[in-house]
Amino acid sequence: MIKKLSLLLSALIFSVAVLAVDNHYVLGVDGLACPFCAYGIEKRLNKIEGVTDVQVDVGESVVHVSMREGKTLTEDRASQAVDEAGFTLRSFSEAEGETGGNDAQ
Repeated sequence: MIKKLSLLLSALIFSVAVLAVDNHYVLGVDGLACPFCAYGIEKRLNKIEGVTDVQVDVGESVVHVSMREGKTLTEDRASQAVDEAGFTLRSFSEAEGETGGNDAQ
């Protein structure tokens, strides 16, 4: 019973955190080919202050980045992080008010 309650509480806390996200970005990235590529780009993007979630779709070569409320991601900063990970930023767009990478599809 305690295990179920803590799981439910964890899910509730996560849900509230996701609702607080107000900036969502979609990055087109050239060179994504495998899960190792996804890990490398996730690692670099997660180092940016304010990033709350990074979802990589290797098949579509798209990365969804969610930022904490009040934080923004500039195209220059995204390009720098993608470049540091060894890839090329092909496109950058902002979709405000979305919550998480999988909801945008």
